[in-house]
Amino acid sequence: MNKNELVDKVASITKLTKADCQRVIDAVIETTRVQIKRGEELRLVGFGTFVRSKRSARKGRNPQTGEEIQIKSQWVPKFRPGKEFKEYLR
Repeated sequence: MNKNELVDKVASITKLTKADCQRVIDAVIETTRVQIKRGEELRLVGFGTFVRSKRSARKGRNPQTGEEIQIKSQWVPKFRPGKEFKEYLR
């Protein structure tokens, strides 16, 4: 499912216009981005938690040449599914 399909699905469930659903989904995504960039968690009870995590520096290999390279540490977003969501998928 892509973003447009998500907008269509949410619009059909909520009976809101597609334009309204688009604005709501865009606002949720932007709010999530801002929270994670600040280093704060975003917890959605029953669904999961979005967090910012530090990935350590490590050695890697250039797949074309096989040369060993150093990969810098960096911040990455992570999602930890909640208990209810995990049980729903079983």
